[in-house]
Amino acid sequence: MYVGRFVVVGPQLGAYRVSSRSFPNRRALDRDGTVTVGPTADAPETDNPYISYNCVQVTDRGAVLGNGSHVDPIAEKLELGYPARDALAEPLLALDFEKDDYDTPRIAGIVGLDDDPTATADGKSAFVGTVRRDALLVEEVEGPTLVATYERDSPSSFPLSAGDAAGAAREVYDHEFEHAVCAVGVEATDGGFETAVVNE
Repeated sequence: MYVGRFVVVGPQLGAYRVSSRSFPNRRALDRDGTVTVGPTADAPETDNPYISYNCVQVTDRGAVLGNGSHVDPIAEKLELGYPARDALAEPLLALDFEKDDYDTPRIAGIVGLDDDPTATADGKSAFVGTVRRDALLVEEVEGPTLVATYERDSPSSFPLSAGDAAGAAREVYDHEFEHAVCAVGVEATDGGFETAVVNE
């Protein structure tokens, strides 16, 4: 099954995977808390605005994952103290779904939120959101939850068994969903956040 790009979000651990039939020549680059998806050196030139973007931004309050330019304003709002639900909903609503041939949804999540009153016993909480042509959905999640750009475009549980960022990146990259390009894992730790990338 081809589900396109997807995020998996939980209170302690999250992951993002680029899956693509049209633009497979991309890779994830970790730049000390910000992970950027961009074209490889041998990728054909394109003016597609949805090819390059920050897919992970780590803040003091949580790590933001997503499939486009909305990741940056979500992270900014989180840093400004917005409640997680508002930090997700406002940029998703403002930027709306991608204006491409498929009306591709924007997807995002926040992992390791540590100052939310609904946090779990270990002190962390998580939220996931998407904006599609027909809906804006934002919800708090208690366990690994997936939302994808196609086929699985509503939040649903996901059997993530990894225990750290590297394992999460590898697990979602190797998942049976078709056309994997690259993947990122994020883990909330006592000292902040760990990130890991898989490019193959």
